[in-house]
Amino acid sequence: MKSKRSLRYMLPIFMSFYVMGFVDLVGVATGYVKQDFTLSDSVAQLLPSIVFIWFALFSIPTGIFQDRKGKKFTVILAMTITGLGMIPPLVYYSYLTAVIGFMIIGIGNTILQVSANPLLLDYSSDETKAANLSLSQFIKAIASMLGPVIVAGLAKYTGNWRLVFPVYAIISFLSAFWLYSIKIEESRPEKEPASLKTVAQILKNPFVLIMVLSIFFQVGFDVSMNSNIANYLKNRYSISLETASLGISIYFASLMAGRLLGSILLRKVNTKIFLITSTLVTLAGLLSILGSPSLKFTWVLIFITGLGFSNIFPLVFALTVERKPAYANEISGLVILAVSGGAVIPPIAGVLTQKYGVTSSIYVLIFCTLYTLFATYYVLRQKPDKN
Repeated sequence: MKSKRSLRYMLPIFMSFYVMGFVDLVGVATGYVKQDFTLSDSVAQLLPSIVFIWFALFSIPTGIFQDRKGKKFTVILAMTITGLGMIPPLVYYSYLTAVIGFMIIGIGNTILQVSANPLLLDYSSDETKAANLSLSQFIKAIASMLGPVIVAGLAKYTGNWRLVFPVYAIISFLSAFWLYSIKIEESRPEKEPASLKTVAQILKNPFVLIMVLSIFFQVGFDVSMNSNIANYLKNRYSISLETASLGISIYFASLMAGRLLGSILLRKVNTKIFLITSTLVTLAGLLSILGSPSLKFTWVLIFITGLGFSNIFPLVFALTVERKPAYANEISGLVILAVSGGAVIPPIAGVLTQKYGVTSSIYVLIFCTLYTLFATYYVLRQKPDKN
């Protein structure tokens, strides 16, 4: 078991999470595509939509597929598809090829998100599963953070921002080949292959249902925090949008710092204790934001909130799979399906803000955290199930 968890095997798996971060290229690319083709806001915003719609359509089928074909094969396929998605707008640049390219990237990313997490867990010891998941999210965040920097650099020094596509394509293909070149044996659960029936059965399990809903609210929290915090600061403290947007940068910085810290601490700290502590810190940060007396103190509280929240997703995912390890593929598909919370919760926060004021958005975040606290309490009452 020691050899299969060696750095030689783990590095190409971790690299797949870096490729996973390529999907966030759509954020900065949308602005350039809008500018290049003089698009309206509504037409330009089809690019992000065409990327994330696949989470709802492909997540569960991917979980079933990888249970039959293997996690490693599915991760390699996903990185290859991601690389292929970079080609259409490179060969011929138009709005249509940009849409087609990001559609393919979105499909590849969905498959990758479903398959990379179980593969990483498969090659992690019980003591390092949560820590490795936190580290993988940190690696993904690095790719997400570097994307705008790379695009801006290429636009400034070469005059062609689209050169990011061949760079990302090459990295995707090389990462796929790297993983292919490593011979690894996957664990195979002694049960019938995954199907829609087994997915439905596992979702009927109260523990799994509660944890999947927790992921739904966590992703909703994350997207709402990102999209609403600047507006909250702008209206609460009567500052410019540019100054208020610093709150978003502080939030992302806290996520990166928290995930790096979590990847270290979770190798020594009990996972369940870490989860309850993280959830309580998140809740305390949000409640304090409501009563914060100044903008600078609120920035500190945003950092604390993000720090607490940063490791909740990998902790919940690891604990859910620990409960039902034989159903890791089905659970992974359900978890990525729950990413749709990012499309449901923010509009609710927006409607409430418009009707009751900006403070309502914080109450939405508090509700999401309270559900996670309930799920955490539920976890603490459970014993690991190895079936």
